Amino acid sequence: LQALHRILKAKTRRSKRFLQSRQPKLTEDQKSSMIIRGGNTSQTVSQALKDVYALKKPNAVLYKRKNMVRPFDDSTALEFFSKKSDCSLFLFGSHNKKRPNNLIFGRMFDFHVLDMFELGIERFVSLRDVKTDTCPEGTKPLLVFAGELFETDREHQRLRSLLTDFFCGPRVSAVRLAGLEHVLHFTALEGKIYMRSYKVLLKKSGCRTPRIQLQDMGPSFDFVMRRNHMASDDLYKTAHRQPRGVKPKKKKNISHDAFGTRLGRLHMQKQDLDKLQTRKMKGLRKRRGEQTAETAAAAAKAPRTDE
Repeated sequence: LQALHRILKAKTRRSKRFLQSRQPKLTEDQKSSMIIRGGNTSQTVSQALKDVYALKKPNAVLYKRKNMVRPFDDSTALEFFSKKSDCSLFLFGSHNKKRPNNLIFGRMFDFHVLDMFELGIERFVSLRDVKTDTCPEGTKPLLVFAGELFETDREHQRLRSLLTDFFCGPRVSAVRLAGLEHVLHFTALEGKIYMRSYKVLLKKSGCRTPRIQLQDMGPSFDFVMRRNHMASDDLYKTAHRQPRGVKPKKKKNISHDAFGTRLGRLHMQKQDLDKLQTRKMKGLRKRRGEQTAETAAAAAKAPRTDE
């Protein structure tokens, strides 16, 4: 045990900072993705991995060498790469006669595979085939999911959650209109997933609000659903659990209306309005010889004393 403890202990400041960066945090860093090529890949799969990497940069790692990995049979290699590169998301590409042009989207929890979805490429339009301007690197995309299956089917709901994690980009506190430059549109229809990528153009409209126009930027995919591996409900619930320090504290007697106005409720003791001090004005001042009804009633009730 002493030898093991001696191996894990940091010997330099650099290694100490590295170990501290891998420790659990209340607010986690931006999720990174690793893009891996399988042992046998086609030209379509290789170009698709490069295009997805172009959309994910700089929060992605591209493995250029081939790796003999079969995620649905043995995920040990993926877990090893996840620990090495500190990535919680992965995209694996492969090609064979039984499953041609295959892409596997997945995510990790505690460096173990949580969800995986296998999608087959039926149609692919690369970034090189579309002769238009692309968005700057690191642009946060706007995700749009269309289709009834994303709302009713359990597998498509989990796939929507996975794609949201994979393409959501960095978390921001506010978004300006000019910053909405990239749109990723996913459509679920008849067992297929249609992915389209658009660039947002702000045109003149003659008023303050600009006219929005979408320009096809690429890449575009027509996926077909194949195999999937979904975590159990208990493990999925555990993966979404947040520490106490992250959850906002609930403030009592504070609410917000439909317009976002903050409303508060105060609890006070019952007040005697007769003794309430009003504003002192010259016109409300009592004169000599005048008495109020209360003063007269109090004088009538008072007992008389004989001299």
